[in-house]
Amino acid sequence: METIVKNVERTMELLAVSQTETVQRWDKQTLDRVFQWTQYCQHVYTRFHANPTVRDILEKQLQVTNESLRTTFHGYTDITFSDLSQCQHLLLVGLLNNAAVPSSVVKLLFDTITVGGKYKDATGHCTELIEVKSACKVLSAIHLKRSTSFPGPDNDVLGMTLMEMLDILLSPATGGSKVGLAEKLLDNILQTCGENENFSGVVAAALLSRKNDKTATTTKMASEGVSFHFILDWLQQHHSLLHNMCSTLPIGLLMDLHQQSVRFRVTYGDMLKQWGSQLEYDVGEGEWVQMYTTDGVSFKTLSDHYRSLLGACPSTKEDVERELTELKVADGDFDVRGLSVWGDLLSELNKV
Repeated sequence: METIVKNVERTMELLAVSQTETVQRWDKQTLDRVFQWTQYCQHVYTRFHANPTVRDILEKQLQVTNESLRTTFHGYTDITFSDLSQCQHLLLVGLLNNAAVPSSVVKLLFDTITVGGKYKDATGHCTELIEVKSACKVLSAIHLKRSTSFPGPDNDVLGMTLMEMLDILLSPATGGSKVGLAEKLLDNILQTCGENENFSGVVAAALLSRKNDKTATTTKMASEGVSFHFILDWLQQHHSLLHNMCSTLPIGLLMDLHQQSVRFRVTYGDMLKQWGSQLEYDVGEGEWVQMYTTDGVSFKTLSDHYRSLLGACPSTKEDVERELTELKVADGDFDVRGLSVWGDLLSELNKV
């Protein structure tokens, strides 16, 4: 047991070193040894993860080693027992994010002739990660653009690229779902771009990309559904970006999303109701205004959104009118202007 603990500790040290400038001196032999140690740790996890006694011993040692490495390596991230199951992944991420890694080492990671079958799995994983990293750089470049047309050629291409990368990461056919990596891809793009109109346009183009794809197979459509819902789930966790999408994108684009997805339909409807509930009636001005928030919309903008919904299709028109009537009734069912934003909204929409 002592030997296993020491070997795990040694591997943790190597993972920490892989994120430093020390890798500048690494060669093929060093890389081979590091990969062997990461594979060893994955084997340790597979063998002992269901053994409470051994797991407890390893977890305690991991805590001690983490504390020691935090004092030695700036920005060190703790490694848990569960992380041992993906040591190879942690190594690859560390290397690919390390600007000090020499090109010779990068070449070894992807040279199937040199590495051969010994690292076949690692090679495929490296290829996947580098594609994600490249896609992230390409997609992040949108914060430099200031196109005023949506979705536009650039957004269409970038949106399709984003969706294809998510398909790769989330499809079981490509080695199993990698939700964490997919979230990291979106989070990194958002962090680089910020919540601007261009990124909102790319996300919308990604969601609509499958609608415009006439060559999708049944298998592809299944993976696309996973990616589509993954983006919607991610947007729910980034409410300010979702708000930005609904408030800055052309209403026609939102109508396309509304017609394509029931989930987006519900999310969009909830956003509209939130905007309406934020409006307060200014008696002096004689109109509904934003008084206590900076992330809402004007009464006119809200009316424009609902007017577009009424013109979408007969069934949507009936649903929207029924919902607005119910909201008006909940406010007291007054017909006097200024008492219910929903009542005034209905009056505005009924104008010829």
